[in-house]
Amino acid sequence: MIIVFGSINMDLVTRTPRLPAAGETLIGHSFVTVPGGKGANQAVACARLGAQTHMVGRVGGDVFGQALVESLQSNGVQTGRVFVDGSESSGIATIAVDDNAQNNIIVVPGANGNVGQTDLIRLDELLSDPTTGEKILLLQLEVPLPIVVQAAEMGHRAGATVILDPAPAQELPADLYPLINVLTPNETEAELLSGFPIETVNDAESAARLFHQRGIQRVIVKMGDRGAVVGDKSGEHYVAAYPVTAVDTVAAGDAFNGGLAEALDRGESFDAALQQAMKVGAFAVTRPGAQDAMPTKADLQDFM
Repeated sequence: MIIVFGSINMDLVTRTPRLPAAGETLIGHSFVTVPGGKGANQAVACARLGAQTHMVGRVGGDVFGQALVESLQSNGVQTGRVFVDGSESSGIATIAVDDNAQNNIIVVPGANGNVGQTDLIRLDELLSDPTTGEKILLLQLEVPLPIVVQAAEMGHRAGATVILDPAPAQELPADLYPLINVLTPNETEAELLSGFPIETVNDAESAARLFHQRGIQRVIVKMGDRGAVVGDKSGEHYVAAYPVTAVDTVAAGDAFNGGLAEALDRGESFDAALQQAMKVGAFAVTRPGAQDAMPTKADLQDFM
């Protein structure tokens, strides 16, 4: 079983010829609202691939909140532990995507910022359920960091495989690292956490080695179309990306983590799970949007 503890947002997406400079106004091509949030994206990625997936998080008591829950349900995600918080708006992300498929994102947490102790109780109910076998816990950083640390502690104590996507990029407390089985930063996040630029594969290997020394079992530094670097107790190695023509890179990292978790949940080896993660991430950038870009098993077979 996969448990995703994290954010649920509505993405407000504009497409523009290029990303605006500071103070600049551009005329865009189009505007759409699409369900997103790193937590919800990862949950949909897992569920579309066939995993039993539970979402723990919050939405606001507004029209976005209702639409977000319905979207999760329509994709097969269990939402019994998604709380409707009437005191806040739903979380939103304003996303600009340019003609080269690059993007910038502003997140307003809304109800995600209220995720707290009662949500941890809901998480514990899932982690402590003896009838569901081994568990994988997916975490991100779009809900309050102290709550993420407590969720990781709970997952670690329960024997779950804890996978952390350290996004949005921010410093992590030292006591969080030993609680993480797999850390999946991109280059920007790895730079912030390591304190040095990540410009080459060698840089990524150095960062992976550093994070492993801090207590993390495995590190995957995601480098987009340049592939990924993996580090663990046996050392570091490079994994090539699948060549694709990118349409929209918004949810590539979330797709990657979902693909990794689903394969591990099926009992695949880490290397096999990593290959699936690379395929799922590559597929996602060939489609626009976040959750709509997540593949099914059949999509992956056709893609390959």
